[in-house]
Amino acid sequence: MLDDFMTRAALAGIGTGLAAAPLGCFVVWRRMAYFGDATAHAAILGVALSLALSLPVVAGALVVALVMATVVTLISGRGYAMDTLLGVMAHSALAFGLVGVTFIDGVRIDLMAYLFGDILAVSRADLAVIWGGAVLVLALIGWRWSALLTATLNADLARAAGIDPRREQLVLTLALAVVVAMAIKVVGVLLITALLIIPAATVRPFATTPERMGVLAAMVGMASAWVGLRASYMLDTPTGPTIVCVAAVLFSLSTVVSSLRRAG
Repeated sequence: MLDDFMTRAALAGIGTGLAAAPLGCFVVWRRMAYFGDATAHAAILGVALSLALSLPVVAGALVVALVMATVVTLISGRGYAMDTLLGVMAHSALAFGLVGVTFIDGVRIDLMAYLFGDILAVSRADLAVIWGGAVLVLALIGWRWSALLTATLNADLARAAGIDPRREQLVLTLALAVVVAMAIKVVGVLLITALLIIPAATVRPFATTPERMGVLAAMVGMASAWVGLRASYMLDTPTGPTIVCVAAVLFSLSTVVSSLRRAG
């Protein structure tokens, strides 16, 4: 079954959507969209370092994304506004990564595949990494769910309950870095944030509990990946951007339905 490239692509997209969407709920609740974008942009520097050192691309992207997210978390609020700090670090890392790959000799590099994904080229090894990362992220979020929710709701309340908000932020940072590393093959570093934010934003008007929002977001993420893959195959369009387009259409429909419900 895994010998069929479409089957591997579908499994890769579903695995990425399954992991990214629930994590995206916390990104939406905490208003961390720019944080996720910065972490994703930094991953291209990890790609350049991996190619230069002959290391697995996922490993380099994971390390750099994790370092980027951790550094921003630790130094935020110390002289610069968060959006300023994220803007400087994200675009600097992206620029250094893009420049760095031009100095690598003897390696054929398709930058478009890293920037916008190449899900149809997913191998069995890539599939193992994606689903391994998905299981890790879901296990981490499930383990810290209650503490993460409390810290998201109110930092003072979390401290009163014996929960360290900074530790929970680092948990989210780790999960975010893993998702960024595993999603490079699926949608690329420039569109990873879309898979984090759009499914969560789509279901937010219809979710009555945080748990329901997480489950519904995962369903929307997986559906976007599946429908986007099929649509790109039939229309001969880039797969990663098509997946995001499907998610955006679902968000638009959600917004319209939500507005009609309020008006009624």
